[in-house]
Amino acid sequence: MRFINNHFILFLKHPSILWTYLKIKWFRNVLRVKQRFCWDRYFERIRDPKTKTMLIDSYENSAVIIKQLEQHGFSIKNFEISPDEYREYLKKARYQDYILYLNGSRSAIFAEKSLEHFVAARLLDLKPSDIYIDIANACSPTVEIYHRLFGCTTYRQDLTFPQGVRDNIIGSDATCMPLADGFCNKMAMHCSFEHFENDSDSRFIKEAARVLAHGGKMCILPLYLFTQYVIRSNPVIIPDRGVPFESDALISCNKGFLQRHSRFYDVAHLVTRIKAYLSGMSLTIYHITNPKDISTSCYLTFAAVFEKKAADKPNGFSR
Repeated sequence: MRFINNHFILFLKHPSILWTYLKIKWFRNVLRVKQRFCWDRYFERIRDPKTKTMLIDSYENSAVIIKQLEQHGFSIKNFEISPDEYREYLKKARYQDYILYLNGSRSAIFAEKSLEHFVAARLLDLKPSDIYIDIANACSPTVEIYHRLFGCTTYRQDLTFPQGVRDNIIGSDATCMPLADGFCNKMAMHCSFEHFENDSDSRFIKEAARVLAHGGKMCILPLYLFTQYVIRSNPVIIPDRGVPFESDALISCNKGFLQRHSRFYDVAHLVTRIKAYLSGMSLTIYHITNPKDISTSCYLTFAAVFEKKAADKPNGFSR
């Protein structure tokens, strides 16, 4: 089976990644029990303003959000997905070989996740000469898939990995990576930036500007946007010490949600928390115009591409 050459070999070589996977599975089992018996009690512990209603839908509100982005001077481009190119990507990626990732492509959220991987690769225009880091990777196979399909040198980074750099595994806080300035020229975050708590979202943007080489690009997707500043959470996941929710954010508490912190920016907070920390990078926001052409379950609506200005050198990328 091809699986022997994929997740199995990866786990044998790097047991820490297997441990991360097992912790995730255990966490989800505990969550189901706590949620069934204790959800209302945990909800009462959340500060106001809060709601049990899931308010967030970037897709349905995209026209209003785009108008607000334009009013604040953001660069916006449309990105239309080619279903044929996406299907060709799926065929070559062989997600079914990674049987521990989203049940080997059988999960209900597989279409969305694989679409994020496809769109990020297109927006970054990955090439064999690139050095790519998958930020907040956990156990995603994007590192192996991108290396195989595009020939780039790939690294996976996550807070849960052992600290330091071992082979192509970077264990660190993403806001303070143990890497040289200009270490890579491509980075991506797939459905992870929204989980950065407190001011770590702003601090990561500054760190990305340091780690990216001149001419390098970073893609964050989905970029979760809404008409109101909202943090989505499941109260049963929140530890006794709490989570530092910003005082001006509405907390949307959703039973069944698997995260304790998922940030949805309104445009005003996108300006103060992201645009203000670009450190010389440019920011283009892409509106994904047709995610429902892939699957009705897909919700990818916005993606952010950050680019560090190229240095005045004739060849290669400058560190």
